[in-house]
Amino acid sequence: MRETALLGRALGIALTLLAAPTVLHAQSTPGALAESTATLARGEWPAYAGTYAAAHYSPLTQIDRTNARDLHVAWHWKSPDHAVRSADPRIGPSRANEASPLMVGGVLYTSTSLSQVAAIDAVSGETKWVFDPKVYQNGLGIPANDGWLHRGVAYWRNGDDERIVILTAFAQMIALDAKTGKPIPTFGNNGRLDLAEGLRRPVDRDYYTMSSPPVIVRGVIIAGSSVMDWWGHRPSPPGDVRGFDVVTGRLLWTFHTVAQAGDPGVETWQNGSWKETGNTNVWAPMSADEELGYVYLPVSTPTNDYYGGDRRATASMAKAWSASTR
Repeated sequence: MRETALLGRALGIALTLLAAPTVLHAQSTPGALAESTATLARGEWPAYAGTYAAAHYSPLTQIDRTNARDLHVAWHWKSPDHAVRSADPRIGPSRANEASPLMVGGVLYTSTSLSQVAAIDAVSGETKWVFDPKVYQNGLGIPANDGWLHRGVAYWRNGDDERIVILTAFAQMIALDAKTGKPIPTFGNNGRLDLAEGLRRPVDRDYYTMSSPPVIVRGVIIAGSSVMDWWGHRPSPPGDVRGFDVVTGRLLWTFHTVAQAGDPGVETWQNGSWKETGNTNVWAPMSADEELGYVYLPVSTPTNDYYGGDRRATASMAKAWSASTR
């Protein structure tokens, strides 16, 4: 594992309170899924925002302003969460369904509010398979921040190897066979990784969650986290961003969003507050440049949100951070 921190461009605000996204560089893996933009012309939607560049745009022309009024509902799909909640009302409600389905090869891939994963026939609406990690049975109650909420999954392929990757509400990374919905036995521990482990300090699992899909760039799964906002206790869970090998699940690198000992800018954290400050996490979906191998991180605020009493307002604080996995 390699950890690198390099000074980036000045933003005019405190370190880690970033007005522009942080940039990470992923190494190349030959034979992986081609650029997501190339699949849009085939009518596919292989990433959360269409492409990892987050274009939110389809080049297809079949539907336009002249015929959009003729669209009608072809089918409805019922989330498997309904059956789970009917069997155990103690699980609690979901605020909303915020998942954006992917579409590859005529199949939709989506997550549910309870971190279930489903494959759906795009033409008929028929469910092909459902994987339930049963995160609601772990005894931790309702996830922090927005409760039962999930935004989607990531897709990757290399030849005949097609995978769906989900980051569950309680910080598990699970790699599934896209054809069967079964965990990949050679990935991590029988298809799973516990992302609450391996951080620079132990975390309280009640306050460390995940709700957005990762990005997969050049064979590297890049995962952020959702840390409880407004939490006044210290130390707070760190918002470190990590890269994992998409084939094996091996940890490749860790990017510290708060400067650590020996990093440029660590002296701006007054009274050694960098040792306990956490959050500074990436809870929202990330974007990436697949040609360059860069990922762009929308980093949130440090512990205690807008309070910056432990961060001196020096020029060196107004720096973005970038890391290289090479």
